[in-house]
Amino acid sequence: MSEVLVEVWRGPFLECQHRGDAVVVNAKGEVVQAWGDPSIEILPRSSSKMLQALPLVESGAADKFGLGSEQLALACASHNGNPMHTEGVQKWLSGLDLGEEDLRCGSHWPTGRETSNALVKAGEKPCQFHNNCSGKHSGFLTLNKHLGGDAEYVDINHPVQKAALAAFEETTGESSSGYGIDGCSAPNFATSLKGLATAVAGMATRSEGSKRLIDAMAQHPLLVAGEGRACSELMAAIGGRVVLKTGAEGVFVAILPDQGLGVALKIEDGATRASECAIAAILVGLGVADAAHPMVQKRMNPTLKNAAKLVVGDVRPADVLVSTGV
Repeated sequence: MSEVLVEVWRGPFLECQHRGDAVVVNAKGEVVQAWGDPSIEILPRSSSKMLQALPLVESGAADKFGLGSEQLALACASHNGNPMHTEGVQKWLSGLDLGEEDLRCGSHWPTGRETSNALVKAGEKPCQFHNNCSGKHSGFLTLNKHLGGDAEYVDINHPVQKAALAAFEETTGESSSGYGIDGCSAPNFATSLKGLATAVAGMATRSEGSKRLIDAMAQHPLLVAGEGRACSELMAAIGGRVVLKTGAEGVFVAILPDQGLGVALKIEDGATRASECAIAAILVGLGVADAAHPMVQKRMNPTLKNAAKLVVGDVRPADVLVSTGV
């Protein structure tokens, strides 16, 4: 049974509650702390990108094609589609003699408002480089070039996706019951919340390749998401000692390499404001985030303002998160 993890208050009135499930595990998969039901099955969505990138580094493809930390960070990213992201992806693919037409992620308007506005003013439309998953797909294309597969690398029976599934099941310690098609057309494999936390907890010690991925994310937080995004801001606030990755529909994971811990949570109604609040509160409880830091406060206790810019309420972690230290 899920628990109320986040509350929304308007003045003295509790206006909304967000239920969810969360778990902290060690690298052995042992539960250190749990809220709700850690055995629930979920689709991790983009929170699993570092797991999907494991074959890229562990197969030797990343070294073969000379990928650096920036490309590895982009391979794990859900980016804003700003020039720092799109130009990085374009340069990466160009070095492989590949281009935008080789991607299979589709296009959407960039999350970055300035970039979107610039496209509109120029009378242009976004391309696949602007897709928040274009870095992940560039990783798939790099692995595919190494493996010699056909162009449709997102097909479930393609060698790239077979490698992704094998890494996913090995790290979660579970046989996936199936998959859904993600927003970028790639398969997204199901696992339990505990399995996801186990997988990310082991990233710091699994292999040299997995360590390179999380080091790249910690080194380049703005490439992982972008300005104004929770992943980037919280990683920067914590000083690179924690690696964070969000996923659609209220999923969030955290890797604590020094402590050998992994965190995974899922908000039942998929609310991003709730997943960001909950992950920030858990990191404070784990002693790795400073509750007073502005970037932590921004996610853990954001104020609600009306059209006149008056503060009318706030979002806050429920007592079950605040009162329970880990």
